[in-house]
Amino acid sequence: MLQKSLGTGSDVIIYDLEDSVAPSPEDKANARANLKKFLREADIGPNSPHITVRVNDISTPYFEEDIKEILSNIKVGGVVLAKTHAAEDLDVLSNALREAPLAEVRAFPVEIIPSLESARAMWNLRDIAAWKSKHEPRLGGELKALMFACEDYCADTSIIRTPARKELLFTRSQLVIAAKAFGLDVVDMVCIQYKDKDYLRDECVDGRQLGFTGKQAIHPSQVPIIQSTFVPTPEEILRAAKILKGLKNAHISEAKGAIGIDGEMIDAPMLKQAEQIIAIAEAANLTIPNV
Repeated sequence: MLQKSLGTGSDVIIYDLEDSVAPSPEDKANARANLKKFLREADIGPNSPHITVRVNDISTPYFEEDIKEILSNIKVGGVVLAKTHAAEDLDVLSNALREAPLAEVRAFPVEIIPSLESARAMWNLRDIAAWKSKHEPRLGGELKALMFACEDYCADTSIIRTPARKELLFTRSQLVIAAKAFGLDVVDMVCIQYKDKDYLRDECVDGRQLGFTGKQAIHPSQVPIIQSTFVPTPEEILRAAKILKGLKNAHISEAKGAIGIDGEMIDAPMLKQAEQIIAIAEAANLTIPNV
């Protein structure tokens, strides 16, 4: 199962040591040992998915061993901290990373992704999004993204989940705004209806429209739909290319700051959006038309 995960086509693989493992000390230790062995032996190169591990939260007796045994492997590039409630939780994680074996030999910082799962987390959202390690990033880690753990959040807040998702609109929008304010990626909730591809696609479109930069998958079959939805459509790329060319020509030849394209008034904010769309398309190796 662990070996198969590297062939899913996902951009990031998150190996879970928390809720997907039974809560007994024996099961936790076995899961940690199995993952440690796999990561030590796995052929993980530059073309492999980015390896991230979801560790048990700081209040558990398993947290320190998770960091010591797993994050000492430099193949692991990121850590998801379950049940992050406050910025101080990230300080605890950063200190543990600093003390982990082989911390000094890391060439790049461990990417830290707090999993936001509670009312407390949302109350402390600004401080979490603004957090920086007290250590050198290469040693203490660096905040990379915010992640929304919807089911835990609903359990904590008594929110009742519906297919329309309107009960989560405020929370998800706040997460996006906080992440963008501090230059972070923001990862949307899991779609638990993993066999319903139409529902998944609708949830992906909704997430992208809100500003999320990616989405968690719980089954390999979800990966292609998520990846194809969180990139610009051919129509969006064509429009963006027209805007870039049109405004560039207008700036050079006519000294204009706004132009009309296909019945739309286009100015500086649309130029910024177009640049973002083209940048994402290039990163995803999508075709950008000559216009």
